[in-house]
Amino acid sequence: MAASRRFFVLSTIAVVGLLLAVLALARPGGSFRSDDVFLGRSGGGNADNPEAAEQGERAHERAEAFQEAVAAGTAGKPFAVAAAPAAGWAGEQLLDAAADDWEPAIAADPTGPYVYILATRYGTTKPCPGNCPDPWIALERSSDNGVTWTDGVPLCACKGSGQFDPIIEVVPGPGTSAGYVYATYMSGYNVMFVKSTDHGAHWTPPVKVYGNVSWNDKPVLAMSNDGHDVYIPFNGPTGGDPWLAQSHDSGVTWTQTKLVNSDRYYFAFDADVAPDGTVYLGESSLLYGGGGNKGTVPSGTVDEHVFVSTNIGASFTDRLVASVQPGIACTAAGCPPDFYLGHHALTVDAMGRIVFLYDGAATNGGLQTIAAKTSTNGGATWSAAVQLSATGSQATDPAVEATGSGDVRAWYAQTTGGNVDAWNVYYRTSTNGGTTWSTPVVISDATSGAAYKSAAGFLEVYGDYGEIAITSAGKTIAVWGEGTSYTGPGGVWFNRQP
Repeated sequence: MAASRRFFVLSTIAVVGLLLAVLALARPGGSFRSDDVFLGRSGGGNADNPEAAEQGERAHERAEAFQEAVAAGTAGKPFAVAAAPAAGWAGEQLLDAAADDWEPAIAADPTGPYVYILATRYGTTKPCPGNCPDPWIALERSSDNGVTWTDGVPLCACKGSGQFDPIIEVVPGPGTSAGYVYATYMSGYNVMFVKSTDHGAHWTPPVKVYGNVSWNDKPVLAMSNDGHDVYIPFNGPTGGDPWLAQSHDSGVTWTQTKLVNSDRYYFAFDADVAPDGTVYLGESSLLYGGGGNKGTVPSGTVDEHVFVSTNIGASFTDRLVASVQPGIACTAAGCPPDFYLGHHALTVDAMGRIVFLYDGAATNGGLQTIAAKTSTNGGATWSAAVQLSATGSQATDPAVEATGSGDVRAWYAQTTGGNVDAWNVYYRTSTNGGTTWSTPVVISDATSGAAYKSAAGFLEVYGDYGEIAITSAGKTIAVWGEGTSYTGPGGVWFNRQP
């Protein structure tokens, strides 16, 4: 799976919808993190938690920002997109000009020409009447490897609170499940699982994966090649403990396990299952003074882990891959200071080689870079770090995917020098399993099309994850978010190799 995720903001135009969401957040015993319905990586939230009031205020600010942009004519409608594509790329495209889309996911079917994009969609009409989610998860499908797309439809027009943090994957095969599509998302503070057996045209009713775990956040999805064994890591209660939901009947029934007890806050961004069934779960752990998640710059190092299971999820070994310093604080409108910190991406190729990308700084408060490490012995040991992003620039949010033996493809967001108002997405590849890498290429190549776009790049990373996929034709397709600020508005953009 490609880079996996955090930080969504409740952005709703309807005042009633906003109030309902705030009330839902403040329910007794409720706890929340950045992605969930509001801003900042918060933890241990109860009805009397002052963070809830702050998050509600930030949510209101984002709703107002989108309304104001629509009224001013700078958002919510199509604009001409001019692009200068790099050699071998089709050119950057906006997923939906009318929506305020956030934190997308993408998956490609290795057995056929089907590609799927999910996005958390704000600023549009609810997909069903009454108690229907806002925001909601929009699904767009392509049956020609990303050349043309259907209009966005709800992944599940289910009754209930807002939907967030979508992840989508395709079962690669073998067997009759090859090409089946699996997806997970948040419904309020609950992780749900759905699947499709007809290329995303129809989906099963959502299945609850969280058991008795009182609240959940930020799911990641991976499965065995036959789709039988399914793994969804997520954040749980007690200040960000890492939990794992797993199913061994293709997502029908689920069990839950806490991976570790710690005073550090764990964020799952990626996971993969090797061809031999070994399970690899990426986790970034941060320490907020005294534990918990406070939406501040953490103290101490940011530690990057891979949890490894060789017995189909019965037990896991924690492998520490790297320790880095927390980088610069985010100062964009509405942005929690820890927004750029603690991301990773993980993939395993057909030979079982692991490639792990992560962001981090060499000194506390310094500019972050993207580094890659590899392992050929199941994560027991790791190579020296290879720096992918440019020194002197700020970089964050890596995504990675592998195919075959040693074919690795990645992207990351990077500024023009230290200018954090001029971001671009850079693409690099490796033919030897992550040991060496190609020259970086800019794939966020549109110079217009939104108020936040210019020839220099875009103003802010919108959401702290995007993804990358490899089509059945062997081509790369990538998706990410761009915005005016953390508050927005913004949109989901993608580019592909024709």
